[in-house]
Amino acid sequence: MTQWISAPFGVTAAGEAVTCWTGRCGDYTVQVLTYGAALRSFWVPAPEGSRDILLGFDTLGDYEAQDKYMGATVGRVANRIGGASFVLEGHTYPLAANNGPNCLHGGMRGFDRAVWTARLEGEELLLTHHSPDGDEGFPGGLEVEVRYGLDEAGALSITYQARSDRDTLCSLTNHSYFNLAGHGAGTLEGQSICVHADAITVTDGDSTPTGERLAVDGTPFDLRESVPFLEGLAKDHPQLELGRGYDHNFVLHDLPAGPLRTAAEVTGHGLHLTCRTTQPGLQLYTANYLAGERGKEGAVYGPRSAFCLEAQGWPDAIHHPDFPSIVLHRGETYRQCTVYQVEKSR
Repeated sequence: MTQWISAPFGVTAAGEAVTCWTGRCGDYTVQVLTYGAALRSFWVPAPEGSRDILLGFDTLGDYEAQDKYMGATVGRVANRIGGASFVLEGHTYPLAANNGPNCLHGGMRGFDRAVWTARLEGEELLLTHHSPDGDEGFPGGLEVEVRYGLDEAGALSITYQARSDRDTLCSLTNHSYFNLAGHGAGTLEGQSICVHADAITVTDGDSTPTGERLAVDGTPFDLRESVPFLEGLAKDHPQLELGRGYDHNFVLHDLPAGPLRTAAEVTGHGLHLTCRTTQPGLQLYTANYLAGERGKEGAVYGPRSAFCLEAQGWPDAIHHPDFPSIVLHRGETYRQCTVYQVEKSR
């Protein structure tokens, strides 16, 4: 049984109170902030006792000051929208260009900057947010729910739901940074990654999808069998050079949503993490743009000191008709689920 307690976590610069919710189930503990509906910590049983495997910050001020989406729920559209605009039903919607020429993770003040409302529903923590019509340029008033659950087997589930009063775009994800050696380990040494995907979507110099798919065979993106992070990152490939490492959408399937299936597995330092999702894509990101942020307990978070497994709709899908659609029609319900399960290595 999961037990949740709440405690104050400070007040934003705009005067909004933020709460930290701590959930415990068996040997596992998770912390969730109402700021950004963000995962702050995930303590898991490890050979030495307990280990926090999520990067994060000690104060709300640190969360407000950073721009790396640390642990946050991101949207209205995760990843990039090329050219920071899109056309829907014949109308052009300009967006904030906050990542070169692209709109990234919902714009200047996406869902990662919102203070969400939280309440308990059974053993789950439910966070809700209203994104008004025109928010960051997107049409339609969007009602969003994110549910966090935790069980004794170490399965941390995140279930998303959204509805809009107008046709709009919606593609949500969680942007947690993991390191199985502990949040302050500073390197991915001793950790290996397996991604169950046969292709990636190719990006250009602005990290915008070109529309092409690249088969992983014979490339550093062939992670269908477990590969040490540092081995894969050391290989030569134009796509790795463009992203400064792994920062790519792996193709899981071609449907907007599918059954819950295993997308990736990471092992190392006595732990095994499995990521399962209903989403069609998985952005593997090796924290290439962390820049020495000072995190929890004084830890320094530098480049490639963590990995993200961002289950998502394919980036820039609105500009590629053959990509799974991220259009959410009025009256329809957006749903997706992602589960991160951590166990001791067998």
